[in-house]
Amino acid sequence: VQLQASGGGLVQAGGSLRLSCAASGSPSLITWFRQAPGKEREGVSCISRGGAVYTSSVRGRFTISRDNVKNTVYLQMNSLKPEDTAVYFCAARAVRVPSSSCLNSIYYDYWGQGTLVTVSS
Repeated sequence: VQLQASGGGLVQAGGSLRLSCAASGSPSLITWFRQAPGKEREGVSCISRGGAVYTSSVRGRFTISRDNVKNTVYLQMNSLKPEDTAVYFCAARAVRVPSSSCLNSIYYDYWGQGTLVTVSS
């Protein structure tokens, strides 16, 4: 599985961006992670069997969606804040994991190269 993330850029606080993660093959689970400077990588959002899962800091502002025909997962990011500044990665695995685990990076076998999102204040 190869993953190609795109859509990052520089945006002012309050603005929006849409990230895309295109996958070769058809992994069951594709999830967005991010890593801010000096911080650990954190799970942002995934689509599990029970629906979308979001880390609390982005809930209500970010929306994840998937196009199964294109094998692409999108992350629509609205009301962006400076603290959203990070490199955003998508990751995939062949088999789904429970919703309670899908934001944990240890479960993922495949990673994209990352796309930088910078939110200015």
